[in-house]
Amino acid sequence: MKRVCVFCGSNPGNSPAYAEAAQNLGRTLAERNITVVYGGSSVGLMGRVADAALEAGGEVIGVIPEKLRAKEIFHSGLSELHVVDSMHERKALMAELSNAFIALPGGIGTFEEFFEVLTWNQIGYHEKPCGLLNINGYYAKLASFLDDVVGQGFLVQEHRDMVLTGATPEELLERFLTYEAPEVEKWIELKKRL
Repeated sequence: MKRVCVFCGSNPGNSPAYAEAAQNLGRTLAERNITVVYGGSSVGLMGRVADAALEAGGEVIGVIPEKLRAKEIFHSGLSELHVVDSMHERKALMAELSNAFIALPGGIGTFEEFFEVLTWNQIGYHEKPCGLLNINGYYAKLASFLDDVVGQGFLVQEHRDMVLTGATPEELLERFLTYEAPEVEKWIELKKRL
């Protein structure tokens, strides 16, 4: 695992634990010689991850749309900064550059980015691990909701199990090392016919 994409908030959140977790993740990845790929911003948890990785001697690759770069929220001290035309191009390039995906706490953008790469995994576009860094139980209700989605018949358990969780970067990275993408039909009706 050479590069990990980090999705996270462009705001710091209300708890200092979130900023501490972002810094810890950036530092941990750098110490393991894993490059951080992220959205290229200098603010919020995004900036904390990048700064910590850089301070620890790591490499950080940012991918930011021109519209956001023009607002001067881009990080000017990155190892590489790719400026793209759209959010679609941003996500596609981040996914292409990465071997795995981690979501720290964040808002709608973080959820959307995480679920897009998870969907790509589900339908076989890639086999890269996708994990939630569950700081202070931030993703506990989401995990419970996904369990309910399985119970309601809209998700198979094998695909629910693709959402790896950990309370620390070390725990999540260890789970990534043993991850194997499931070979199971996404469409439940077709699965029942087989």
